[in-house]
Amino acid sequence: MKTFIKKTDHELINLFGEGNFDALEALVLRHKDKLYTSILFLVKDKYLAEDIFQDVFIRIIDTLRGGRYTEEGKFLPWAMRIAHNLCVDHFRKVKRTPTIKTGDDKDIFEVLNFTEDGVDVRMMKRQSYDRVREMLERLPEDQREVIILRHYADMSFKEIASVTNCSINTALGRMRYGLINLRKMMVQKQIAL
Repeated sequence: MKTFIKKTDHELINLFGEGNFDALEALVLRHKDKLYTSILFLVKDKYLAEDIFQDVFIRIIDTLRGGRYTEEGKFLPWAMRIAHNLCVDHFRKVKRTPTIKTGDDKDIFEVLNFTEDGVDVRMMKRQSYDRVREMLERLPEDQREVIILRHYADMSFKEIASVTNCSINTALGRMRYGLINLRKMMVQKQIAL
């Protein structure tokens, strides 16, 4: 697997096309955290996020095997677009908006690595992450989506605009208003992160 670390996504895709399944595994491992995190933030259900994550890679594998993948851009934005579309399809099927889960359910922050920190630092981080998640959930969906795609999926505004089917200026505006709203919430609730 170490031989694949320096390979580009395009090289890994070509190797998979030649029958090297380890190349596909390296590609999945490289991007799984960003994809899963983004899906989880959109659907707010760990088990549903896992199902959609698997569906994303089934679609990716089918497209790669069928030779229909064209290197028009980067692999990750293409995979994120598939994930986003599958999330939208799910909500269209159930004809409802995402529900907010609260309680002791584990969420996105399971993905983050806390092993190097002491218990006190982990607890403070958890509280900060919980506050951020709570504030994000209070934002309008279009603003929340742009912030998640920008900060957790590390997508450019051009990529976000493509995934959300809006202009770059609209994506920038949603980000701006989302951040303004987050700041207002922090001031109103006197939250310090």
